[in-house]
Amino acid sequence: MCWRASSSSMPDLSLPLLVVLFLVLAAEFVNGWTDAPNAIATVVSTRVLSPLQAVVMAVALNMAGALITGTAVATTISKGILKPEALDLTVVAAAMLAIVIWSTITWRYGLPTSESHALIASLTGAGLVAAGPSVLLAEGWTKVLIGLLFSTFLGFFLSVLLMTALLWLLQRASPATAGGLFSRLQLVSSAVMAFSHGSNDGQKFMGAFALALFLGGAIGQAEVPLWVIWLCGAVMGLGTAFGGWRILRTMGFRLTKLEPVHGFAAESSASFSILLASHLGIPLSTTHTINTSIMGVGATQRLSAVRWGVTRNIVAAWLLTFPVCGILAAILAVVLRLVF
Repeated sequence: MCWRASSSSMPDLSLPLLVVLFLVLAAEFVNGWTDAPNAIATVVSTRVLSPLQAVVMAVALNMAGALITGTAVATTISKGILKPEALDLTVVAAAMLAIVIWSTITWRYGLPTSESHALIASLTGAGLVAAGPSVLLAEGWTKVLIGLLFSTFLGFFLSVLLMTALLWLLQRASPATAGGLFSRLQLVSSAVMAFSHGSNDGQKFMGAFALALFLGGAIGQAEVPLWVIWLCGAVMGLGTAFGGWRILRTMGFRLTKLEPVHGFAAESSASFSILLASHLGIPLSTTHTINTSIMGVGATQRLSAVRWGVTRNIVAAWLLTFPVCGILAAILAVVLRLVF
């Protein structure tokens, strides 16, 4: 099967499939709450853009990233993690419910969580209930592990190297000159960050949506219709607009103090890591990537510049995401299969 973008018109949808698709969109909306704000947190915290300007930019460029960069990540989510032919709609429904429940809890406390890990863990937990261990695909899980390395280490060390180089280059520049220059440069880096977020994170729930269409018999072959890209991108943007401020405040203001040069370094490092992963079809956590990049630029000032208490809470939410979502989705899958 070949997963690709398709311009096909909207198919006829059964009522059970419509319910599952609504749950996918609910999870995408929550993704807009908890994950998409990562793309604009630094540019708002440095006051280069207002929250409204940043949200408008994020919505537009997230959509552009999803439309232009292909569907390699959606392919991995849709048919690379689990065998799609062994699944049914209850798997997708249980996974989406688990994501909504967990992400709403963490959003309530302003903790940025990885929707990538929540999605992968939830699909896996529900898939294991439906078809057992044989449903797992080694190739896709290899990409997941590579994505974990990318988001945890590549973003951090790239930001440390870039920030160190910038500090050396700017050692004779006045603060006013440096601030003015990087306020303008950060407009570019934040735009690229939003675009890269769409290229990776924006595709994940599009893949889940297309998987549900395939399992529900609405599409004859595994493809990502163009209308799915537009619909999921719009719903994620609405989530960011209506609920993203809690996460944006944690990322941009509570983690460390950021100036435009720090925002530029963090966004540039994270964008490079994300775009590289998108090109390789690797679903990585954009939350982890920008968080570790912000930590990296903060650590170049001094280790105490990073508020490690806030960091500890964020890391705890990261570590809990995989087991909580996996177990919760498995329980929900059992319940749904008993009921339906």
